[in-house]
This record gives sequence, structure tokens and C-alpha cells, in this order.
Amino acid sequence: MGFKRTIHAVDTHAGTPMRVITGGVPHIPGNSVYEKMKWLESNDDQLRKLMLRGPRGYPAHCCNIIVPPCHPEADAGYIILEQIEYPMMSGGNTISVVTVLLEMGMLPMKEPVTELVLEAPAGLIRVTVECSNGRAKYVTFKNVPAFAAHLDAVIDVPHLGKVTVDVGWGGMFYVIADVRQFKGLELIPAHGREIARVSAMIRQAAIEQLPVAHPHYPGVGITISQLSGPTDDPNADWKNTVTMATGGLSWDDPATWTGALDRCPCGTGTCAKMAVLHAKGELPLNQDFRHQGILGNIYTGRLVEEARIGDKSAVVPTLTGTSWISGLNTLVLDNDDPFTEGFTPGDIWA
Repeated sequence: MGFKRTIHAVDTHAGTPMRVITGGVPHIPGNSVYEKMKWLESNDDQLRKLMLRGPRGYPAHCCNIIVPPCHPEADAGYIILEQIEYPMMSGGNTISVVTVLLEMGMLPMKEPVTELVLEAPAGLIRVTVECSNGRAKYVTFKNVPAFAAHLDAVIDVPHLGKVTVDVGWGGMFYVIADVRQFKGLELIPAHGREIARVSAMIRQAAIEQLPVAHPHYPGVGITISQLSGPTDDPNADWKNTVTMATGGLSWDDPATWTGALDRCPCGTGTCAKMAVLHAKGELPLNQDFRHQGILGNIYTGRLVEEARIGDKSAVVPTLTGTSWISGLNTLVLDNDDPFTEGFTPGDIWA
């Protein structure tokens, strides 16, 4: 028996499965977690593909690598891996990383409240965790500043027509559309296939028609889409479903007009939505925003202060949510396995 790679990981979920790699990855060079991420992207992207593609992953899977921090204030660092990109920041993944660090004993848990600082590619993320009986019950983190890039922009989406959208940054650039523009479409699991189709088409049209720029992260563009609408749950204020790309989209190939639904309420998507609402005068500072996902669970966001990103007005969000550990894994690549980067057959992959 011989393996080319042996990876130790803890699987978690908040609806969406989020894997956290705890061992088996060689030293990743870099003077910051951002530099480590860029090195990994250029020199060992096989790891991302191996973890997220079949047979070890599937289209809605995300992954994280816990790495030593570079900033002296940070307790741990982490790199986020998704199907087509290395995000600067992810809320759900942050919650899962914190859950693993504390519940697996990698960092000390203090009840009833644990405070720690993580280094993400986007920078320092300050975290407060409500803990009880060895569990990270509620994870709250202070995100990077969020801002609205486009408000009420009208784009032409092939096969859909004109669609009104917002674009917000919450750690990734989200194009956000009100689901009520699409007759009969609801944010429910049974409509998942059509949600993915419509969302993928909106994302591609926005990429082509709405330029965006973040002054700190050159080259980062729109990569993800969110359908948004009201909820009938009295415990929530709004509902959303984010669709993550699983491959390229070609207008000439309808089979590529798809993606994977984010099964959780989406952390950075919630921050982007709050920034858009604030820019429209619809969400003040220091008011809870309870954002529901397609499965019904809720992340609670709050805008705690105003900020500036270059010449842009921004807001600083916090987000609270919960992840659950679902498995302990040792994942290997056999020496004789020809599928060294996994595989993505077109039955479920774009």
C-alpha cells in the first residue's frame, strides 16, 4: 500500500458541507495567509481539485486548510478552497474553521465565551464564540468592510430578458436579484434546479456587463450570485439562496447554465446583502438582520460601524451562525490512481 497524498480532515456542515483540513499538507510558503493562498493557487492547485471533485467531493462542497498564522495577533490561519476559486473570505467556512479549532482541541475553549483572532486571506478576523459543554454553540465574527458596487442596475440576460440586480462585496462580489422578478420561482428546495439555472445566467451576464473593482484585491471580480426575497418565517427577516459556480458557462451550451446551491444562509452573501440594504437606506447600523437559507436555518448579521474602502463608503458587518461536525476523515490518493485531480462528469457538474 502506498499513497501519493494523505490528508487528515474534519467534515462540518451548516447545510453546505465544509471540509477543514487539519493535517497532511506540506509547508506553504508566504509572509501572510494571502501570500500562502496565492502560492497554493499557482503551485499546488491539485489539492483543491482533489478535495472538492469526485470521488472525495461534490459540487456544493467547500474546503479549508488550517495553516500557521503570519500576523502576530492571530491564533490560526486558514485558506479557503471552492470549486472555481480561492475566496478572500467566506462566512460559513469561517464558522466551520472556528468550530473545528475549538471542538477538536486545536485551540483552547473557554466557557462560556472564547475569543480568538484568525488570519484569513482577507486579513484579521476577530471572533467571539458562545461555548457550552464542549460545543461552539454560536460563532460571531467581525468581517472585512462590505460595500455596494452597483444598485438597481438593469442587465440583459440571454433567454431571461432584462433583470434588475445589485452587486455587493461582503468578502466576495455577489450579484443579487430579487426572486420575485421570476414568475413562479420560490426559494425552496423543490425549485433548486431552476434557481441554479437562473442564478448562473444572471452571474455570467453581470460578469460581462457590470465592472467591479476592490482597491485592495486587484483582479477579483463577480464570482457568485444570490436570489433574494421575503420569508414567511417570523424568526427571519429575509431569505436567500446563493448559487456557486462549478465550472465555466457558455451561452451556446445550456448544459453549463447551472451551479451548486449554497445550502447554508451564506455568510459573506449576508454581509453583501446588508451593505446593499444600508446603501439604499433600508438597514441602519446596530440592527439585527436575520437571513434565512434555503433549508430554513438562519445567520444573524449586524452592521456595527461605517468605514471607507478607498473612495467607497462601506460598513463593517458582524455575523453569527453555527456549524456542526459531521465526520472525521483520512483522504488519500493512491499511487496507482490515474485520477490525480479527481473528476467532474457532466451529470451533476457544469
